[in-house]
Amino acid sequence: MGFKYTITTNEKYFLTITVVDWIDVFTRKELSEVIVNSLRYCQQVKGLQIFAWCLMPSHLHLVVSVDEKTDHTLSDVMRDFKKYTSKQIVKTINEIAESRREWLLIHFEYAGKYNPKIKDYKFWQDGLHPIELTSGKFIDQKINYIHQNPVEAGIVYSAEDYVLSSAAEYAGEHTGLLDVIVLD
Repeated sequence: MGFKYTITTNEKYFLTITVVDWIDVFTRKELSEVIVNSLRYCQQVKGLQIFAWCLMPSHLHLVVSVDEKTDHTLSDVMRDFKKYTSKQIVKTINEIAESRREWLLIHFEYAGKYNPKIKDYKFWQDGLHPIELTSGKFIDQKINYIHQNPVEAGIVYSAEDYVLSSAAEYAGEHTGLLDVIVLD
């Protein structure tokens, strides 16, 4: 029997949300903006607290929790986030000058073809791969992993130069893309 990852508390969690088949979608600014704007909405309206984040071309890493003062759970917030962004990404692909439009839409349509829950397109893989962060050392390890992701991928030389992450905030700068709660 396999281990099932689940969110059981409103503590801090390390999450990975992946595009089906690890397709590099977030290479277009407009598609990345869908994710950033949606995360910002979740912060402002649903109490999402972001401690670290990094949007890679094919996946999103987060260290997050939900403000205890809200009626929302982290599971619910992330479920709604994935559902909304899935639709918005497909809509945006249809609206922008995306050279891979036809290929992407065919791929997302096929990914959801045999799932009765999917109406048109499946954009995200199932699950969030949540890992509860229970110690300071473990949190530091995951934040470092998130910020080093674009460096390891050869996208940037220095983590804080990657715009679609919270590394700059941890380096003492402020990018303004998302409000991040920097952990000491």
